Amino acid sequence: MVRTVGVEEELLLVDSASGEAEALSSAVLAIAEKDAEGESAFEPELHRQQLEFSTHPCADMGELAESVHRWRGEAVRHAADAGASVVALATSPLPVSPKIGTGERYRWMAERFGLTAQEQLTCGCHVHVSVASDEEGVAVLDRVRCWLPVLLALSTNSPFWQGQDSRYSSYRSQVWGRWPSAGPVDVHGSAEAYHAQVRSLVGTGVLRDEGMIYFDARLSHRYPTVEFRIADVCLDPADTVLLATLVRGLVETAAREWRAGEPPLGTSTALLRAASWQAGRSGLEGRLVHPRTRRPEPAPDVLRALLDHVRDALEDSGDLTAVETALAAVDRRGNGARIQRETLARTGSLRDTVAECVRITAG
Repeated sequence: MVRTVGVEEELLLVDSASGEAEALSSAVLAIAEKDAEGESAFEPELHRQQLEFSTHPCADMGELAESVHRWRGEAVRHAADAGASVVALATSPLPVSPKIGTGERYRWMAERFGLTAQEQLTCGCHVHVSVASDEEGVAVLDRVRCWLPVLLALSTNSPFWQGQDSRYSSYRSQVWGRWPSAGPVDVHGSAEAYHAQVRSLVGTGVLRDEGMIYFDARLSHRYPTVEFRIADVCLDPADTVLLATLVRGLVETAAREWRAGEPPLGTSTALLRAASWQAGRSGLEGRLVHPRTRRPEPAPDVLRALLDHVRDALEDSGDLTAVETALAAVDRRGNGARIQRETLARTGSLRDTVAECVRITAG
């Protein structure tokens, strides 16, 4: 049976004229709820300049693409009714004063984490893939961890921060890494060990609850899935689907390795942290740490290594040709970080850069 995939995308709400982030999530969510027939796909996020939607689980990637386009389109429509635009950027290129949401949970986070929470206006893409059990899920987590920085490099879409070029392709990954539970983790070895670690972390009192386990990839605490959290939100919706397809391929490949008795690679967490830093710094424009050689190699070569690693799973799900085509498209036009920088170089204006990204967001 083909594994199902669901996507959560976080989007920025911006002023349609100035491109500056606007704290309008309450208004947009009220419009969405009034318009919804049944359950709304939209949810609030930590900051009121953000909006999140979730797709339903999909077995067919064409169906997932339709869902991503649908909910991005709905977000565009609801935001327009509130006098704003939505844009799939992982950080605001223009200066912004983030405004934290009013819910009790968000107030607790603001008090507990101070400036870390206040500055955490970042947008990610979370990909959920179904697993048969927690044991299978943890076996997958142990075997995909070395490939996660490659997914970050593919998705990088946050070069600008408070009106400046950060010199990173994903500055979001730097900001997100301030949370105490964020980043790569050790091999767990078993579901029992995974859950014991989660209980220990929550038990420290540093985190409010299990929802604040911000590992790069984790067992979902709400669904029977593994949840990949390392990626920036992708500017082009086609890249969201590409990311989700590769993630499903990684999950299926890892599950097959586990069933065959193949152990996970023994890459240290310290090395994975360095690989993630490099991925966030250079994106697809420089060198990445190769998951197998652990040495810097050109990003296209590392992407090809990822494709080769999941090739059998993609062939079996019927996704290989689509992934090859999508990777060629990214190589040709670039990902979000490259598009943002090229737009700024062409226009000389961060406002025009945001406007162009608003156009691309809708697909």
